[in-house]
Amino acid sequence: MKKFTRFILKIIFWFIVITVLWVTAYRFLPVPYTPLMAIRAYENKDDDQFEIKHDWVPRKYIAPSMELAVVCSEDQNFLKHHGFDFGAIEKAMEHNKKSKKVRGASTISQQTAKNVFLWQGRNWVRKGFEVYFTFLIELIWPKERIMEVYLNSIEMGNGVFGVEAASQYWFTKPASKLTKSNAAALAAILPNPRKYRANPPTPYIQGRVAWTLQQMRFHGGSLNYDKYKDKDATTKK
Repeated sequence: MKKFTRFILKIIFWFIVITVLWVTAYRFLPVPYTPLMAIRAYENKDDDQFEIKHDWVPRKYIAPSMELAVVCSEDQNFLKHHGFDFGAIEKAMEHNKKSKKVRGASTISQQTAKNVFLWQGRNWVRKGFEVYFTFLIELIWPKERIMEVYLNSIEMGNGVFGVEAASQYWFTKPASKLTKSNAAALAAILPNPRKYRANPPTPYIQGRVAWTLQQMRFHGGSLNYDKYKDKDATTKK
């Protein structure tokens, strides 16, 4: 029994060491490939026309409107929370009790953890790992890095990953040249990027784009990372 306990403790110890080093490395290094890319490649292994489109670009080469668009569309409390939006989780749980249409409450941090380190699925084991990796990236990465990795790894079309590849695929321009409307269109397809089209948009996507642009105006047109860093520092004091 003691040997078994020591064995389990060693596994836990090395799991923590390896994952902390892994997350720390990705604070500085580009993410070249993700589990979801591998899954999509396998799903389409018999399609000779299918290819993974993914071009990593530093955050400075992504239009600022893209960051604001995904925050307004996916996670409006991104700069305020520390990985989990408990208010949104509570609202989603209440909604799911009354509706057959399941509503999620994953933050950008959680989506980043899932996209970069894990597989797709809704089982409790995967969700547990998602909580763990979300905690790690919020602890080790600044918000700017979480956003940079998110925008470079998120699925934005069939085989299209990251905002640079998506910008070229949907609008034939680099991510640095995206307009606010372009950014809102890319954000609008995130709930189902293999079904929805950013260009030309369907009436449903046009409605989502209009709503996102309205939210972007309410937020002042850009994300103010420094403002929330100052609030965090004040709170900790």
